[in-house]
Amino acid sequence: MDAGSCNACEWECTALTNPVYDIQRFGIDFVASPRHADALLVSGPASRQMELALKKTYIATPEPKLVIACGDCAIDGGIYKDSYAVTNGVANVVPVDCYISGCPPSPIKIISGIRQLMDSLTASSNKK
Repeated sequence: MDAGSCNACEWECTALTNPVYDIQRFGIDFVASPRHADALLVSGPASRQMELALKKTYIATPEPKLVIACGDCAIDGGIYKDSYAVTNGVANVVPVDCYISGCPPSPIKIISGIRQLMDSLTASSNKK
């Protein structure tokens, strides 16, 4: 979900679907509706204009749900931090499970962050 980004993170996420990075080999696919999603990959500083849309999208995602803050803006507002127009990061609007830093993060860094989240979920489910 784009929560007010400059679209640099989205360009890198789009690259994830090409044959070079092929994120689908990990069983990951981008879907158009939050109702079909297991996780929300959120970019942007969560602008005030997108705050309600982000909350509604989070609510529409079925349980169990994960939120991934992708990019420096999503983590803490990035270059827009402390502006009147932003919430200074996604975690100030919805709970976040994974942070991927970078402005923008490279496709490899995004894959690495998602894989680390998947590995931590697998490890925690094996302990039960």
